[in-house]
Amino acid sequence: MSTIVPNKKQHHKTKLSLLSLSVLLALTACDGDDGASGVDGIDGTNGADAPIVDIPSTPVLTRLATVPAGAEVTGAFLTDEGDLFFNVQHPSDANIETDKVNGKAFNKGTVGVLRGVNFNNLPKTVVSSPVPSSDFERQTVISALGEYQILGQTNDTFAELGDKSLAKGLGVHYGIITDEKIIENNAPDFNGFVSTGEGEGYLFTNWESYPGGMSRMKMEKGDLGSWSVKEAMMIDFSKVGGTAANCFGSVSPWGTPLTSEEWIVNTTVDSTTSPSWNDPSNTDTDGIEALTAPDFPNPYRYGYIAEITEPTSAEPVVVKHYTIGRYEHENSTVMPDRKTVYASQDDTGGVLFKFIADTPEDLSSGILYGAKLKQDKMSSDPATTGFDVTWVEVARGDNTTIEAWIAEYDGIDTDDYDTGRSSYMTLEDVQAWANGDTTYPSVENGGSTVTAGQPMDDRAAFLESRQAAKMKGATAEWRKLEGISINHDRALEAVGKEEAVADEDVMQAFMYYGIADIDKTMIDGEGDIQLSARVKDCGGVYRSKLEENYNISRIDPVIMGGTYRSSLTGAERCDVNQLSQPDNVIVMRDGRIIIGEDGFQENNTLWMYDPKSK
Repeated sequence: MSTIVPNKKQHHKTKLSLLSLSVLLALTACDGDDGASGVDGIDGTNGADAPIVDIPSTPVLTRLATVPAGAEVTGAFLTDEGDLFFNVQHPSDANIETDKVNGKAFNKGTVGVLRGVNFNNLPKTVVSSPVPSSDFERQTVISALGEYQILGQTNDTFAELGDKSLAKGLGVHYGIITDEKIIENNAPDFNGFVSTGEGEGYLFTNWESYPGGMSRMKMEKGDLGSWSVKEAMMIDFSKVGGTAANCFGSVSPWGTPLTSEEWIVNTTVDSTTSPSWNDPSNTDTDGIEALTAPDFPNPYRYGYIAEITEPTSAEPVVVKHYTIGRYEHENSTVMPDRKTVYASQDDTGGVLFKFIADTPEDLSSGILYGAKLKQDKMSSDPATTGFDVTWVEVARGDNTTIEAWIAEYDGIDTDDYDTGRSSYMTLEDVQAWANGDTTYPSVENGGSTVTAGQPMDDRAAFLESRQAAKMKGATAEWRKLEGISINHDRALEAVGKEEAVADEDVMQAFMYYGIADIDKTMIDGEGDIQLSARVKDCGGVYRSKLEENYNISRIDPVIMGGTYRSSLTGAERCDVNQLSQPDNVIVMRDGRIIIGEDGFQENNTLWMYDPKSK
């Protein structure tokens, strides 16, 4: 059983039940005597017939499915009709087994759905699928419910669809300028379904790589739950200069997919954008250069949340929202007020961000905040330690103003490289902004050649968001802060109602966070987060109660992986029956949550967890 955190009332009940049990056992079993002292002379000859009292237990984790060898569980998305989509990301090339449902091997990036089951109407108890033991089970998707139907795999063209086919292949990326094939991507990540009616709609899927990509499949569902693809396309990102490593995402309450750029950004704990970005000897930019060839890439054009507006039109429109900040985005989730957005940074030393838009359904302007954490006193175990949260205002911004700042770095290339000087923002630039200086520092004092001596502005907040938030006092110590999820309907019903805070049995709404690794900056004994290393790379899931105006003021652990066993190797380091590096989470309508693993298990798991078991 995975580690769980009891609340005080439940802990009290547990103590009482154990006390009652001990008394009952004392009265009945009597240490296995001959029964002479048993209650009412219970037939206890030599203790053989003494009654057995079972301690009731509720399964904490249910294994919904396992994915093939080498693969991660990505793209979990639950529709309003109860359809559960998820992907098989970069499975092993050596997988050769096929199943009767699909007749295909799982050796390519795979987008699929558990057909034939409504996940919005599940029984209270679901029997777990088995831990794979045979070659067939290890190389295919094994599920506890439904049948996994493949909707598309890397390089599928859907030729049978005629002019609705995808001649260049699903997940295949081409250069914006040259139109040459760059990569056949085996890493489908986020899925987001936009409904156009009962049993029909568009499935958007991120393809995580350099350059980034997103596919759209128009689909229909038959009477028995099977899906058919009617049209396939790759979203055109050329008008925004392409995207970099589209990771997880969400669908906004107004029905637009939000895709996250995770890579490209070099905003590590000790530096901002590398001064060597345009160094001719630096090869780190080779992959991204294919986006903008023949021009040299401007790093400040990548690392944002992009919204797919007009998602069901023949040509969806892409808008990058610089207002939510530039960092290693995992995903962003919009609250039911349609203006509050929580966003995670999937990196070492990351920040939990909040953005509040000026106008509902318009993310183009608003205020960016960073979370400041205060750890529980005299507590360090990840399974029991929570954090109080306050919010530090970073800055107010709008897309138009920020884009103008970004444009100042266009056209910089390797000819502009000057050893010891930076064409990009420096730590000195960000510090001067945080200090309230009126001008940017000179080049001699560590400033950028672009802004040296100019009047100060707020570009640091949106181009170097991690460092800006950190210097303003936000906590920049999260390690692989992954998916963030709410259930929109539960949140809409619960927030603002006084009775919602009174009793766990009354409707409440929580936001959940997946943390793949609880190590490095979370266990280094410094700063705001100082946890023990017991869980380490097994990771865990946290949650926050949504309060008035969808604010959060507290983060608590919900369920953790088991003790990390550093003396072992491979999958054995984290127990196969417990969480292993949870990535993204989905909150179901009934309050249960679905958790996808991105770990080092031989077969990663799609779990279901019931918070009521706490």
